[in-house]
Amino acid sequence: MTILTLTPALALRMRLAGLLYLVIIIAGLGAELGLRGPLIDLGDADATAAAILGAPGRFRLAMAADLLMALCDAGLAILFYLMFRAIAPGLALTAMVFRLIQTVLIAANLMALQAAWLLIAQAPAMSEAHTLALVFLDLHGHGYDLGLVFFGAGSLMMGALVWRSGLFAQVFGAGLAVAGIIYLIGSGLRFFAPGLSSAFAPAYAITILAEMAFCLRLLLQRHPA
Repeated sequence: MTILTLTPALALRMRLAGLLYLVIIIAGLGAELGLRGPLIDLGDADATAAAILGAPGRFRLAMAADLLMALCDAGLAILFYLMFRAIAPGLALTAMVFRLIQTVLIAANLMALQAAWLLIAQAPAMSEAHTLALVFLDLHGHGYDLGLVFFGAGSLMMGALVWRSGLFAQVFGAGLAVAGIIYLIGSGLRFFAPGLSSAFAPAYAITILAEMAFCLRLLLQRHPA
């Protein structure tokens, strides 16, 4: 089994990957939980439209944060491939491709948010427009979960690469693999058993913990002597 040797170049890539990962976590959580989420009530189209019209800058900032997250995710996918290709080239390449698919889906899915904004902003007094806008907002949520299907599969592969690398404690690889399983289950429930999604939602705290732990491990990598 190939074990990675820490070199100055690899240490630099690790710290850069950690920085990108941190931006992704802050931008992703900030957009969904801090900015956009409180404005949206999928059970009340008119209240959602009023909330978005009352805070247009906040809604647009959430879109900008998602776009920033997607850009950083593309860079992180390439960095991880460069870091781990010596261990298992095929697996590292596949993990990169799956993460990039997730990135493309999430970036393209921003058009659903833009469509909702156009409906709400251009027809503020039309309840039919509000209802249709809510459909696009719900579609965005489903599109996000579709991206997480590929991200979950990629996280399983990343967990295996981290486990085998010899650079990290194996608990980090196990944590990423568990996060991948949770993403796959959560996204599957969103599409095929939506009634169970709310009950499963607390499990996502594990994914945040696992990814943040790995992010900090990358950021705190010391330059080799």
